Amino acid sequence: MREPRLALITRPGCHLCDEAKVALDRVVAVTGDRWIEKDVTDDIELEREYGDRLPVVLLDGKEHGYWRVEEERLLRDLTTPQL
Repeated sequence: MREPRLALITRPGCHLCDEAKVALDRVVAVTGDRWIEKDVTDDIELEREYGDRLPVVLLDGKEHGYWRVEEERLLRDLTTPQL
């Protein structure tokens, strides 16, 4: 099974991260995609890159947004055919 297209970079105790998880669940309920969580406390490189901007949504390995999940934009980007 291939890696999910969506990843959420989080940290324990982050209320915005908890809200982002709920938002991602709503998005994947529509698209059928999956998402994975990556905790910055487990990866120093993630901490250095994203530590002040959590949560961060990655789509296909690229930053899609941070602090809040833009659900409509993410839905559009997930359902638009890739070139």
